[in-house]
Amino acid sequence: MPERVEYRTIKELPTTERPRERLLKYGAQNLSTSELLAIVLRTGTQGENVLHLAERLIVEYRSLGGLARADTGELTEARGIGEAKVAEIKAALELGKRLQVEAPEERAQIRSPADAANLVIPTISLLEQEELHVLLLDTKNRVLATEMVARGSLNVTHVQVAGLFRKAIRASAAAVILVHNHPSGDSTPSPDDVAVTKQVVEAGKLLDIEVLDHLVIGGHRFVSLKERGLGFG
Repeated sequence: MPERVEYRTIKELPTTERPRERLLKYGAQNLSTSELLAIVLRTGTQGENVLHLAERLIVEYRSLGGLARADTGELTEARGIGEAKVAEIKAALELGKRLQVEAPEERAQIRSPADAANLVIPTISLLEQEELHVLLLDTKNRVLATEMVARGSLNVTHVQVAGLFRKAIRASAAAVILVHNHPSGDSTPSPDDVAVTKQVVEAGKLLDIEVLDHLVIGGHRFVSLKERGLGFG
């Protein structure tokens, strides 16, 4: 039987390593995602301090975005968190979403393919399965939301174009950017990537929602199909 690892409690950690004290001294912007999540969770479990619990949840759900997409039932079954902690996580994430709506000046603005890539690479590059996401943008190319629209190998029969634009219409988006990953790490667009791009671009013209780009992410590299003239006529 493997030896059980015991973690020091937060109170046993030096003050300089405690998330709450670090936030008060250095500001929330200087804390890692796991430290911020640890503050939300407040307490750990027997044998696991709250900081390690937060780190483990982010790894298990692959990113903060994965944690946000998990439903309450799934989270409740995760080791170390019950209904109270699930409620705390969901409430904190929902506040973040509402702040984006109330404070548009705080939203990320996309001025180039690199801006969009830098926004999604930290999360989408870690996915083990191919996923298509869409960035929903306002008239000033500020990000309203990021939605996952398809999972699995990309092809014209798999991608639900109507569902993609339904999300855009509901968010009153003026434009969209497609983003998907190649788990192999090779960001070279495939023929299916180009075919999907062409289909979505044509649908966007009919709905008066501009498709600004389609980025293929491979590891920490990306390719802009718009810059290469692939699928954009």
